[in-house]
Amino acid sequence: MPHAVARLRDQRLARSLKPFLARGARVERCPRCRVSRAYCVCAWQPRISSQAGVCLLMHDTEPLKPSNTGWLIADIIPDTWAFGWQRTETDPQLLALLKDPRWQPLVVFPGEYAAPERVISHVSLPSGKRPLFILLDATWTEARKIFRKSPYLDGFPVLSIQPEQLSRYRLRRSTREEHLCTAEVAAVCLELAQEPETAQALNLWLDAFTQHYLAAKQNQRVDTSDLLHYQLSQYSAARPKAP
Repeated sequence: MPHAVARLRDQRLARSLKPFLARGARVERCPRCRVSRAYCVCAWQPRISSQAGVCLLMHDTEPLKPSNTGWLIADIIPDTWAFGWQRTETDPQLLALLKDPRWQPLVVFPGEYAAPERVISHVSLPSGKRPLFILLDATWTEARKIFRKSPYLDGFPVLSIQPEQLSRYRLRRSTREEHLCTAEVAAVCLELAQEPETAQALNLWLDAFTQHYLAAKQNQRVDTSDLLHYQLSQYSAARPKAP
């Protein structure tokens, strides 16, 4: 069954009046992992459970981009929801999710943009609640707009993360190295939620996706006997020998 981001992509394509042509649009891609078929990474996808949930608020074209990393989060975290963000309309299913008593929504965004009383730096939940990390999947300019113009988020804590490392993401350029891609942000959140194994699986999956994606772009061979693939194999069906 397609995951949340795949379904959102299909919905976005269904209402499109003209085709969306991403870079490399002529490449024949695997529909599951979005990498060139000859470099498909599906066999290495981690299988892992998580108590955390992720709600992706995605800018209009994000689900259509092969390099989008929100897709990778949905690959890993079973309880992932994805909604296209609009200024004038809000999906009723999104509002219902935010009111679901099983979840504690946490808006993940830099604390400098929120009122001080809303800002937290760690995950501390009421009894019986599971964390629902709300990630704004967009460019930095677009994400700030989503944060400012989504009043239904105003009542929730703002989780301000302080990553210890610069971004490793190499498929898009950012003007600021400290800006993490969406999957990297999710991995930090999982660490804060005391799920280091799930965070590691997501980071490995991002690294493998990036490696295969760039190898396809540069027409280079992927060494699936390397340490990265061996580590990933601990979470997937692929089982190579230790390097």
